Amino acid sequence: MRYGLTVPVEGIPLRDQRELVASLPDLGYTDVWSSETAGADGFTPLVLASQWAPTLRLGTAVIPVYTRGAAVLAQSFAALAALTPGRVVAGIGASSQVIVEGWNSVTYDAPYARVRDTVRFLRAAFAGGKVDLASPTLNVRGFRPGLVPDPAPTIVVAALREGMLRLAGREADGAILNWLGADNVPQAVAPVLAAAEGAAREIVARIFVIPVADPDLVRPAAKAALAAYLTVPAYAAFHAWIGNGDRLARTWELWAAGERREAAAAIPDSLVDELVLHGPAEHCREQVARYVTAGVTTPVVMLLPLGYDMVGAVRDMAPR
Repeated sequence: MRYGLTVPVEGIPLRDQRELVASLPDLGYTDVWSSETAGADGFTPLVLASQWAPTLRLGTAVIPVYTRGAAVLAQSFAALAALTPGRVVAGIGASSQVIVEGWNSVTYDAPYARVRDTVRFLRAAFAGGKVDLASPTLNVRGFRPGLVPDPAPTIVVAALREGMLRLAGREADGAILNWLGADNVPQAVAPVLAAAEGAAREIVARIFVIPVADPDLVRPAAKAALAAYLTVPAYAAFHAWIGNGDRLARTWELWAAGERREAAAAIPDSLVDELVLHGPAEHCREQVARYVTAGVTTPVVMLLPLGYDMVGAVRDMAPR
């Protein structure tokens, strides 16, 4: 079984994570996965990991398809693959209007088509030779990659709803799931596997963990993190689709009215407990195993900081 950790680990300076990352293979971790929101970019932590622990597989969860040009995106993945051949997973996704438009001043238009066209472009670029791709969302003329990864990186797509999930199964090598409970996994995986028509597909899930035993301490912090995501239109639609609409209706209403603190507080404790694993580390590991039983092939632990020992938590959350 694959077992991943999100890097860099929050609360520790990136330059000080060498020893921790180097220890991951001996602890049982097989993968490290980066994210790209407002912290470190998605590539630098993986470049460091490729040198600190060369046997780890390196994945991005995810790189937005809008915030880098198509050629630069292909070059970045090819360079990473040159450092660690056969161990790179190119995780891409539409991201959100907040990140794309609000932070990067790029128009967030036709996300499904843009992700589809980026998958097709990356396939062609990784294969080498001259690449021309003309579509309403991506128009590339005469790109000839100077660095051709061998083997080509695996491509997985961040997906929330049925259309993107089917795309991940049909044109990519798998899907990345995010902010869902173990009981929601079968519903999310079904469109991927149906579209794959029998071909093997990787199912990656970022699983949020706070290994702290006191729920009264954990839940307010978890609700603040959840509110920032579950009020984004794509995540709101996803949770409506998986059956959480009634549970989040009050949160969405308060958020729209500008009452952010009240909106976070309105998230039901039961939903927090499903989406953020908390309690003793042994209990959290058991809950991670439920995701695997439900259909996840690559669980990726994302430790949310709350004043506990992050290095100890990495050790405690290692697979047994």
